[in-house]
Amino acid sequence: MKKIIFFLFIAVWTLWGKSIIPLSKTKFRIDYDNGKSRIADLKGREFIVVSVREPGSDGRFYAVDRDGVVWWSGPLTSGADDFKTPSGIYPVLYKKRYHMSKNYPDPSGINNMDYSIFFTRYGHALHQGSVNWMSHGCIHIDPKDIPVLFRWAKPGQTRIVVTRSSYMPFARHDLLKFHIH
Repeated sequence: MKKIIFFLFIAVWTLWGKSIIPLSKTKFRIDYDNGKSRIADLKGREFIVVSVREPGSDGRFYAVDRDGVVWWSGPLTSGADDFKTPSGIYPVLYKKRYHMSKNYPDPSGINNMDYSIFFTRYGHALHQGSVNWMSHGCIHIDPKDIPVLFRWAKPGQTRIVVTRSSYMPFARHDLLKFHIH
């Protein structure tokens, strides 16, 4: 019964669309392929905005607390052209401290997805990786930043917002306060 409730919860909170447009620190417009749109307001929730590394985006993540304060940010890389990271608002499904990709294992046998924060059932995750090269669809977070996000993100509670738009206009003021550049 718990699994059924969990998956119903996930289905309700997984909002994927053609595009996710930040409207404010906590509000996002979701445009769907059918031409319809809706507004998602994450006020009072913890979430991580992933502004993918593409033209028109920031190539950064932003950790936003329940009060709407951007308290951590850093560079990232996302899916290469043939492996686009899907736009959407997703719950953190689960976390795994040590992990090797099943689809793209490292030939050396060394884990290549440590500190994984999974957000789609297809295996997309934020995880430790080089921010110098694009991924197979996951979000590479710098090794100095990912342990902080990993400890903070809570499965079923924290949301991951993947956008192809800039979030910096909404984050700039907080980042200057914390001297994060």
